[in-house]
This record gives sequence, C-alpha cells and structure tokens, in this order.
Amino acid sequence: MKNTQPIHLLLVDDNPVDAALAQRMLQSLENELAIAAQWVDSAEKALLEVRNRAFDVMLLDYNLPGISGLEVLAQIHQLPPNQQPAVIMLTASGSEKIAVEAMKNGARDYLRKEDLAVAPLLRAIISALSQKRMQDQLAAYVTQTQADLKMAHELQCALLPRHFPLFPHTADDAETAVRFHARYVSTTDLGGDFYSVVRLSDTVAGVFICDVMGHGVRAALVTAMIRALVEELQPLAREPGRFLAEVNTGLLAILQHTDEPLFATALYLIADIGRGEIRYANAGHPSPLHVHADRGVVDEFQFAMGNTGPALGLFRVTEYPTDTVPIAGGDLLVLFTDGLFEVQGPADDEYGPHRLREAVQRRVSEPPAAMLDGLMTEVRQFSSTGQFVDDVCLLAIEVRRLAAGLKEAR
Repeated sequence: MKNTQPIHLLLVDDNPVDAALAQRMLQSLENELAIAAQWVDSAEKALLEVRNRAFDVMLLDYNLPGISGLEVLAQIHQLPPNQQPAVIMLTASGSEKIAVEAMKNGARDYLRKEDLAVAPLLRAIISALSQKRMQDQLAAYVTQTQADLKMAHELQCALLPRHFPLFPHTADDAETAVRFHARYVSTTDLGGDFYSVVRLSDTVAGVFICDVMGHGVRAALVTAMIRALVEELQPLAREPGRFLAEVNTGLLAILQHTDEPLFATALYLIADIGRGEIRYANAGHPSPLHVHADRGVVDEFQFAMGNTGPALGLFRVTEYPTDTVPIAGGDLLVLFTDGLFEVQGPADDEYGPHRLREAVQRRVSEPPAAMLDGLMTEVRQFSSTGQFVDDVCLLAIEVRRLAAGLKEAR
C-alpha cells in the first residue's frame, strides 16, 4: 500500500546526468512511495537545506567537489536528531572499503551508481526509513527517560531536609542548643543514601541515616520506602532499638516479594541534651565519630554487644541493641555513609575508616561546616579519579550546649 505521508528526500549530486537519472527512478516509485524529492549539486547547499528544513532521506554522492560525502555525513550527525535524515551513500565505484567507511560513519545504506536501478533504490529507501524510525523512537525514549530521571533526582533531593529543627523550638539559628550540618553527593541521577532529622521535643532530636545497596531506580525506590516507614513510625522514635526493628519489619515485608536481595544499612540515634546523652542503635552501618570538646579526642561509637545488628531488609529482627554514650556541650557527632571512605587511591589502597578518623582528629578545632568541607576535599584528592565512586551522605551534630533545665516542650 502506498504511504499517504510524503517522504521528503534530498538528492545531493554534482553530476546533472546522474541526478536526472536518479530523479526519474524516484518518480517511477510513485505507486509505491509518495516522495517529495529535491536536488542540490553541492555539499554546501545540502547542509544549508538540512539545517533549514527536515528531510527523511538523503541520497548523497560520495565524490563531491570541495566537501566530501563523508564530511557531509559527519556534519549531519552533529545536528539535533530530528534534523538528521537517513543517508544513503551513492558511490561511483564498487569499493567495499568505501561502503564500509560510509556505514561506519552513519550511512544507512549505500548504492553503486553503475548498478543503480529502481528495485535496489526502493529497497534502500524503505530500509533507511525503517532504521531512521527506530532511531527516532530510541531517541525519544532516551529523551523521556532522561527527563524522568531528572525529575526523580529533583524529587529525591527535595526529600532531604532543607531546614533543620531548632532547640528549643522558640530559638533562632544563633541560639539553638543543637545545630546540624550536612553534605550530600549522589554519584548517579538517583542515589541510595538518605538522612532525616526530627525534633521530638525541645531537648530531644531524632537522627536517622541510611545507605541502600546499589544505585539507580531500585535504590531510589527503596530509599523512598524507608523514608515513608521512618515517618510512619514516629510514635516509636524515642526507642532506637525498637524503632529500627519496626523499620526492618516493614521493609522486609516489601522486599521479600522481589527476585533479587536488597538491603540497607542504617543508624538511628536520639540526641538528648536534657539528659546529656546519645542513645543509638545500628543496623550494619559505619560507626559514627564522637569529637569530645573537653579533650579534643575523636572516638568511634561503641556497641555493648560487640557488633552492630544486621542490615535492614535481610532478616526478621525483634529488636536492635540500644547503646548509650554521654555528651557534653561543645561535642560534635559525625555520621556518614560508607561512600565517604570507600575510595581507592592511586596505589589501589582504600581511604578507609582509619584515615577518616585521623582526618577528623586533625580538624577538631575547625568549625563543623569547614570540617565537613575539608573531609570531602581530602577524600576527593586521595581518590585516583578525583571523585567519589558511591553516594556520600555526611552529617554533623553540633551540641552547642546542654539544656538540663529546659522543659521537654513537644
């Protein structure tokens, strides 16, 4: 059946005799294809035409004066996809080398002028149009996917805290007893790291940080699930061990229906400036660092059971152990995901938790924001690529003063 939409074809040939022959063949195809053909006799004119209007197909002579057919082909592929016609290269010789070169550079087909006939020409046009149609569909899919990923990235970033709670709630940023500082780097459009800070009272803050296995859409979906569970379980937010256990139960109920294993490491802590203590539970997450203001010493959080609980989403866990550590005014707590230290240097050695602790120790006198920036810079400089290879979430809790006499206003 003859197509109803005309095929816009540009014939590029500096030989009027060859061009006339090709045009007659195109006219003879009117019972098969509706072709609106136009002829130009130079590469320069051809490039001007394709920049000003859309063509479906181009019959392009390989041997042109000035700019060659291959150079025209190269310039066509620099145009936006919707302005690129499907190119059929016309050659005056039967050299396979020329044909291969043309196809490698993006031509959809080639025809030898000495063998040019209606049937091969029809076949070449139909084949070129089919390839162009598939390429256009792929380009549209890629464009839509990129737009979707961009929006998903923006939405995911919007889920991260933009403002942190103040303690007490009537304080301003200069007066707050606890201040938070965060840095977040996603190595792909969609990341798997997430953190949350909530004010449970005027003296108690709940802080959650997690790292979902992998990258991309799957990790982002699991991150969104965890965020929903964290919000849903706020009534349990004062009990770190039970809180993590319930997040694990909810996540496990969802992930058990997936074909491939997925999990997330997480740490949840309560910063209680009324009691002067941190209560925390850990699900396979890197141990935070505690900067003691009075001694200028950096310690890792310790666990009474000797190790952390399992990562979220792997096993049924009734409760995660809760540990407690005292805090004092001026102390700093540094939480992070493993992307911060799992970076390979030029000698294939990992930056590692030990170097990270030493880097924090060297910066104990710096303001928290400067410390975080310095840590990020140091790890990047250590990396053989100058970049992180995994998502990075870095969060500092600055205990500016304790508030033993402050009421627990909710």
